[in-house]
Amino acid sequence: MARPLLAIAFWLAVWQGASLVVGMWGYWYFEGLTWLDAFLNAAMLLGGMGPLESPRTTGGKIFAGGYALYSGMVVLVAAGVLLAPVLHRFLHRFHLESRGER
Repeated sequence: MARPLLAIAFWLAVWQGASLVVGMWGYWYFEGLTWLDAFLNAAMLLGGMGPLESPRTTGGKIFAGGYALYSGMVVLVAAGVLLAPVLHRFLHRFHLESRGER
């Protein structure tokens, strides 16, 4: 159980890391933020908190809106994929699976 869960966690971390790099690039390219500020804004969105600086350019606003929607999906999917095997094991452990009527 632990080994497959670690593999899933590894690939989710890779996905989130790649998403963070894309977010950093977008804030750097569209808004002209420093890499540190771009990291902070992208990390805050991926963490579900929201950006610290409001976008000023049209491209930055479009990017920030799209990245915010994408980041929310990343957080929800990652949590679901990581928790599904744990909850499944819990249900089986305590015999809480649904039983068909006979």
